[in-house]
Amino acid sequence: MLGLPMARTDRLLASISLDLDNVWSYMRIHGDQGWESHPSYLDPLIEIVLERLRRHGTRITVFIVGQDAAIERNAGALKRITAEGHDVGNHSFSHEPWFHTYTPDKVEQEVRAAEESIERVTGVRPRGYRAPGFSLTPETLRVLVRRGYTYDCSTFPTFLGPLARAYYFFQSDSMGEGDKEQRKELFGSAKEGFRDLQPYYWQLDGDTRLLEIPVTTMPIARVPIHMSYLHYLAMRSTTVAMAYLRTAIELCKLRRIEPSFLLHPLDFLGGDVESRLGFFPGMSVATERKLGLFDQVMDELGRHFKLVDMQTHAETVLGRGALKVKAA
Repeated sequence: MLGLPMARTDRLLASISLDLDNVWSYMRIHGDQGWESHPSYLDPLIEIVLERLRRHGTRITVFIVGQDAAIERNAGALKRITAEGHDVGNHSFSHEPWFHTYTPDKVEQEVRAAEESIERVTGVRPRGYRAPGFSLTPETLRVLVRRGYTYDCSTFPTFLGPLARAYYFFQSDSMGEGDKEQRKELFGSAKEGFRDLQPYYWQLDGDTRLLEIPVTTMPIARVPIHMSYLHYLAMRSTTVAMAYLRTAIELCKLRRIEPSFLLHPLDFLGGDVESRLGFFPGMSVATERKLGLFDQVMDELGRHFKLVDMQTHAETVLGRGALKVKAA
C-alpha cells in the first residue's frame, strides 16, 4: 500500500556458546578436594551435546579450558567438536576465576598455553576468548590484541554477581577464609549490571581496539537469561521459565539486541549422570528433563533469531561497523 513504511525483514542473529567447564574446575571453585587429578565428564558430555546440536541443526562456539586440551585422555572428545563443524574459543588454561590478580606475564602465559593446546588437539586456532568467572582486566585485552583475537566475550551485565558468589560460599563446607579471599570477586560486582548489552569496542593503547560481545542478560532488568538460570526457574515451573525467556526475547527484539546465549555443561547433565556436583543448582533434575527444556529453548530462540556461532556473530558485527567505543 502506497504511503506506508515498509516492515523490516532482516532477521536478528543470536549466537550460542558453551563454556566447557569440567568437573575438576567446578570442584576447585567450590573448594573441594581431589580436583588436582582433573576428573572429567567430557566423553559423555560432548556426546550428548553434539547429538542435541545435530538434532537442532545448530553450530555453536565451545570455549575450551586449555588444561583439558593438554590432557591426552580428553583428545578424542575435543576433536569431535571441530570435526562436526563447531567453532572453538579460549577459556584460559587453568580456569581460575581470580584471573584478574595475575601479573601481565602470567596472563600472557595462560592465554598462549590454552591457545596452543586447543589448536593442537582440535586443529583450529581460537579467535575468541571468554575469561573464567568473567574475570577480565585491561591487560588481558592487550594480550588478546597482540595475539590476533577477533573478539572478547567476558562481560556479564547483571546486578546479581554478589548473590551468586554468596550462594557458592554458603554451599561449601570445605572452603576456608583464604579460599574465600581468593574468590572474593567471583562472578563480579553489582556494578557489572550497568555495562552495555550491545557489542562495542574496547579502547586500548592508542588506536588499538578489540570487539566485546557481552553475554546477554534481560534488557532493563539485567537479570540472567542463560540456560542455567532457565533450568533453575524450571525446577519450579517450566511454564514460568519459558514465559521468562519469551519476555527476554521480546525485549531484545524491541531494542534490536542480538543475544549472546550462554550454555554450561550442567545444562545437559543431571545428577543421574554426574553425581559429584550435587552442590550445583539443578543437579537434582534428571538429564532427560534438562534436555527437554534445552530443546524447548533452542526451538524458541530459533523462531525469532538466526542461530550462529560466536565467530560468525563477531564477523557480522564488525562488518556493519559504527560501534560504540569504551575505555578499557
